Amino acid sequence: MDPFKAPVGIFDSGIGGLTVFAAVRRRLPDESLLYLGDTARLPYGTKSAETVIRYAKECAGFLVERGVKAMVVACNTASAYALPELAAALEVPVMGVVEPGCLAALDASRGGAIGVIGTSGTVASNAYGSVIKKLRPNARVVSRACPLFVPLVEEGWTDGEITKAVVDRYLNGLASEGVDTLILGCTHYPLLAGEIARHVGAKVTLVDSAEATAGSLAAALDEGGLLADSQGGTEHHIYVTDLPARFETVAHRFLEGSIPQVSRVDL
Repeated sequence: MDPFKAPVGIFDSGIGGLTVFAAVRRRLPDESLLYLGDTARLPYGTKSAETVIRYAKECAGFLVERGVKAMVVACNTASAYALPELAAALEVPVMGVVEPGCLAALDASRGGAIGVIGTSGTVASNAYGSVIKKLRPNARVVSRACPLFVPLVEEGWTDGEITKAVVDRYLNGLASEGVDTLILGCTHYPLLAGEIARHVGAKVTLVDSAEATAGSLAAALDEGGLLADSQGGTEHHIYVTDLPARFETVAHRFLEGSIPQVSRVDL
């Protein structure tokens, strides 16, 4: 396949990574995208590292078979555990969502105090903290697990009294920690950005890992001479390993405009 016309592959443990899909589609409108959501085996955050690595390899293999020219691991847990294995095993460029988010946060932070919110699995892995400390050893990282944010987003409760109460409960005291930058370390969380920003205040910069990842992907494709041109046309496709009845409803909350064709597949 012509590398300029070959699609970019994106996979996640579920459909939260559609925020990454949407960010990449906005940033790189000439690229065709293949998205795989492993909805039959989610969540990855409760699985062992060995299991996450195995699942990630199977997802990546599925997309490689379809001729992708680059791979984005849109799952925070898989980025934390499986990225080195995937990068070593695959012949196409591979990137996760953790490092781009960390780089964007370090660039935005004024005092080096960075907050990270994510699922329990992501926070327990210390994926963001480890990368931030590696890039800037004197940085201070404050992490909070916010597990109820995911079901709130999938129910469409992105505002209102219940959502406000949950956000306030999880993020209580975060501002007093001196955090000036906050990484939304789960692909669902950008849909709660309004409530999160309300709580932490205007002095705290929110970093959307999806947007940061789209920027890093654009740079990687450009550097590798793999950017598509505007003459080829685009084809987007979504694959899932299970097709819940409410998939389309939830997907509409993540994507702007129409949803690409969706197919159920077995890995």
